[in-house]
Amino acid sequence: MWCLDTTTTRSIRCISYCCITAIWQETDEEDLTPEERRKLERKLKKERKKEEKKLMREAGIPTKKEEPKKLSGSELALAYLTSWSKNPEEWKFQKTRQTWLLLHMYDKEKVPDEYFTILLDYLQGLQGKARDTTVQKAEALMKELDGSDAEDPSMVEKSERIRQVLQLLS
Repeated sequence: MWCLDTTTTRSIRCISYCCITAIWQETDEEDLTPEERRKLERKLKKERKKEEKKLMREAGIPTKKEEPKKLSGSELALAYLTSWSKNPEEWKFQKTRQTWLLLHMYDKEKVPDEYFTILLDYLQGLQGKARDTTVQKAEALMKELDGSDAEDPSMVEKSERIRQVLQLLS
């Protein structure tokens, strides 16, 4: 069933898919303004999709689309690093990936040893402010670790990585 709106004689409300189709076929396209035509087409499309979903549900076919798994920041950054080392001609600089690597390079869980060696090679090409900031942060972390005298194995590994970075960049 369909109703006419008081503002325009062609505006349609409360319409089922069948009624929209019937109205569309009955109506001369020349009588509709572009806005009315666009609204009618949108409603037709929406109703068609509802009908398709209903038929799919009745047939037992799942209607929800499975979205591809989104990679985490660490996975993206490590893939970026691997791309840099194995496929340099197709590699493209990405500031966000570099920033993630520079922030997490001392964490063995986030950047495993096999990637850390690649990261050290990557850091050799580091330039400008990124290089200066990395050196400053490494020096500050080293002072902080030297002052703590903690013999925690993770801190020892972290300090070793910091030493390697300082040795490379200084």
